[in-house]
Amino acid sequence: MSRIFISGSSTGLGLMAAGLLTGKGHQVVLHARNADRAEDARKALPRAEAVVVGDVSTIAGTKEVAAQVNALGRFDAVIHNAAVGYREAHQSTADGLPHVFAINTLSAYILTALIDRPKRLVYLSSGMHHRVDANLDDILWKKRRWNGSEAYAESKLHDAMLAFAIARRWPEVFSNSLEPGWVPTRMGGPGAPDDMDQAHLTQAWLAAGDDPRADVTGDYFYHMKRMPPNPQALDPDLQDRLTALCAETSGVTLPS
Repeated sequence: MSRIFISGSSTGLGLMAAGLLTGKGHQVVLHARNADRAEDARKALPRAEAVVVGDVSTIAGTKEVAAQVNALGRFDAVIHNAAVGYREAHQSTADGLPHVFAINTLSAYILTALIDRPKRLVYLSSGMHHRVDANLDDILWKKRRWNGSEAYAESKLHDAMLAFAIARRWPEVFSNSLEPGWVPTRMGGPGAPDDMDQAHLTQAWLAAGDDPRADVTGDYFYHMKRMPPNPQALDPDLQDRLTALCAETSGVTLPS
């Protein structure tokens, strides 16, 4: 059985994946933004090993989450699930960053860099990533008028890019990305049309390590089937630019 950490798992797809994994006998550590959400998560999934508490909208908060995870010992897999959605108004974090970028892109980078290297990394993207550019020249939205939908879609492209950058950099790690579908979670909204019963299966499958078909790296999935990502996600130069920008912004270097 595997030991798995899931960021952003007090509600929604993260909690659903955690429930599936614990039901199959895996050990799961949850993550919540604050103490109240952590208590709700414990009540929702009492079989969880622990709940890490920390706000990943800030660089310091994300570093603290990574430190708490490392203090619990080694993990076999990490699912990078924490995110805000596509209907967000512009907000700046305590670090002066757009909060969609800080939570969806930068926190995944920092946690990747600082959590002791697991065997498997899983990054949640979105079907919306297919229709945007990475816009690395204006990743912090200083030149463009804010568009929450575009900011979200770009951040999910960045997550896929990060997954594939890690697959290149750490060949001993199975690093993959996926889209869960547009489903009626709090983030997706009540009118989302995709299959909620399918939305949490792929990330749990990739993280569990109990199916040889999941022993792959640098792939993109939808409902447990490979599919092509946005071609920009596969561009090594763009991947390296993204990780360099994240390193410069956060002051955290990605280990070689």
